[in-house]
Amino acid sequence: MTELMATWLLDLQWVFFAYFILISAGYLTLHYIAVISTIRYMRDNRAEYLPRILPSYQPPISILIPAYNEEQSIISSIHSVLRLEYPEFEVVVVNDGSSDGTLARLIAEFSMHEFPEAYRQRLATQRIRGVWASPLYPRLRVVDKENGGKSDALNAGINCIRYPLFCAIDADCILNPGSLARVVRPFLDDSTTVASGGVVRVLNGCTVKNGFLEKVELPRRLLPLIQSVEYLRAFRFGRMGWSPLNALLVISGAFGVFYKEHVVAVGGYRTDTVGEDMELVVRLHRKLRRERRPYRITFVPDPICWTEVPSDLKSLKAQRIRWQQGLAESIIPNLRLLFSRRAGLVGLVAFPFMILFELLGPIVELLGYVAMITLWLLHLIPLQSFLVFLFLAVGMGIMQSTNAIFLERLSFQMYPRIGQQLILFAAAIVENFGYRQMTAVFRLIGLGRWFFSGKARSDWGQITRDGSWQSEEAPAEVVSAVAPRSGFRQ
Repeated sequence: MTELMATWLLDLQWVFFAYFILISAGYLTLHYIAVISTIRYMRDNRAEYLPRILPSYQPPISILIPAYNEEQSIISSIHSVLRLEYPEFEVVVVNDGSSDGTLARLIAEFSMHEFPEAYRQRLATQRIRGVWASPLYPRLRVVDKENGGKSDALNAGINCIRYPLFCAIDADCILNPGSLARVVRPFLDDSTTVASGGVVRVLNGCTVKNGFLEKVELPRRLLPLIQSVEYLRAFRFGRMGWSPLNALLVISGAFGVFYKEHVVAVGGYRTDTVGEDMELVVRLHRKLRRERRPYRITFVPDPICWTEVPSDLKSLKAQRIRWQQGLAESIIPNLRLLFSRRAGLVGLVAFPFMILFELLGPIVELLGYVAMITLWLLHLIPLQSFLVFLFLAVGMGIMQSTNAIFLERLSFQMYPRIGQQLILFAAAIVENFGYRQMTAVFRLIGLGRWFFSGKARSDWGQITRDGSWQSEEAPAEVVSAVAPRSGFRQ
């Protein structure tokens, strides 16, 4: 190796060290904000009692479920949604040209019949083939359309819904009965709220029967178990840290509530991106900041949506490639938000943070590992320096995860048993020895795919589902489904 190359590698290690200091400081700051915000939320909102008059003020809401080849999980998800404790809502399932038995299962399970329905096509979508309704479940409708991708299905649903708010959830999700009321609460607390999101947790290992989450357990397989730690970390600190600053750039597509007119005003979901959920939120920030309109985009830490995560490497790889590609497609077209005069903390802090540590993170992380290993093998740095670098990199990852587990234990306690917490701590350690580096490679591939492929169609990014969380379905009671809309509580 030439002397110039050796000098360059030695200088590069200081760049990695500075990057490590910056990212550590950034995440520790988010952790501090998240802890303070969680304590305040627990103090103000944790009480289970709500005034009896509150349902009279809760706005009607449309629950939008886009579905493509979801025959294995769609029935459980809809039964879960139909049992939500909320006074007035409708459920609109959009079948995006499924090639399996999704539509047939919906028709059979809920005794549906096709009927003509007028709707206003405010957002351009693929052709709608028909609308189905059930005399037994008046809250439920199914929109059958030609395949156009997830964003197109969401836009078609927005065209058909009746209420001013809509909650978008994935077709494999299970909601806790009180989740909808809690995720809508920011719209009652602050009239400038345009969007809010709740917590997404890992469903693998749990038991669901007739749409009810009967038993909460950790996944039995290693990949979903590590993802349980990832989800805890992302929502407990990432989302909860940015929300008080009104700088939240992501509301999960699996569980988010939006004010319909604001979404229509920005053109709905983009169909040329695979990260339609984040891109919409970034675009809302950009438009409302440009117009100097007061607004809030909020994360609520206790409404829970349970979803199945990948349990095999192939599905995990596809998911992480898709997420990173979607991140790039959300950030780059909205770069005018960066350091904009009217952007506030979104453009001055959150946007550069997302670019530097999330978008470019896999490049820096993998280069850091390669550079430090190369320097050690060439005896340009001592073994002690290499071990210190490894200790700091691994130690920071473990600390972030364990802090999230501690905060969960002190607050909402979804995994209350000591054995569950010990398993989570073990997964938080194991995650840093192979899994984290592997997902960094997947993210790097996603970044390369975005860079070389240009705009992508909003496909569905299907993962292999085992559906092991579903118990045998029993016929659901029809009584609750036909209850009158006024004062309805299931």
